[in-house]
Amino acid sequence: MADNNAEEKAANTLKLWREYSNNKSPEIREKIIENYLPLVKLVAGRVAVSLPQHVDKDDLISNGFFGLMESMERFDADRGVKFETYAVVRIRGAILDSLRAQDWVPATIRQKARQYEQTVAKLEHALGRSVKDEEIAMAMKIPLSELYKLINQLNASTLIPLEEFARTETASQHTPNPAQHIEEQEVKDMLAKSIDKLPEKERLVVSLYYYEGLTLKEISLILKLSEARISQLHTKAIFRLRGALSRLKSSFI
Repeated sequence: MADNNAEEKAANTLKLWREYSNNKSPEIREKIIENYLPLVKLVAGRVAVSLPQHVDKDDLISNGFFGLMESMERFDADRGVKFETYAVVRIRGAILDSLRAQDWVPATIRQKARQYEQTVAKLEHALGRSVKDEEIAMAMKIPLSELYKLINQLNASTLIPLEEFARTETASQHTPNPAQHIEEQEVKDMLAKSIDKLPEKERLVVSLYYYEGLTLKEISLILKLSEARISQLHTKAIFRLRGALSRLKSSFI
């Protein structure tokens, strides 16, 4: 019964898209938007898990709604890409653009994030392996307890998804060329290799969060760790990967 309902809904949505493509009716447009509102809420929810508690999720949904509307105006069904796949990028982009405009991450946190990232990248490049927390603390000349406190503070600065961060490490997407394609492929290869080199728990968190689409809470239940610990593992993994990608970027210059 559930499969039949899903098929019927998909058929109805396809019919609406065809009608909308022919006459751009505002009424049909509203019906299509209504169908995809759950997608906006889903994307907003996934972004929200990396944000401080004071950030209003309803605001994220509102900004994501603008991304959905933009998707509808720019979507080209003839390209053979599912609308959901196309829309997710636009919705998430609209939410992230709004957050950046608010500049909600304090300057002190951004400065600490850069220092932590540079320290991890430098140590791992020199040692040729994943660096331990004790080694990071020693390099930064701070107690281990202070390092853990810092990592918790940096949770919010890992907002940008991996794939988007990877794109920022290559040339402009608006002027594609053969050299850019090669750079993008190298970034993808480097990201995959760097994920494989992560410590086991960090690798599991990245895999479950980015590839399986689970929330940090769901991952905490699977790994039988607190949600705060999962968030910490996520932050540490992202900074390791950022360091690896930044080193690759320097080789392009």
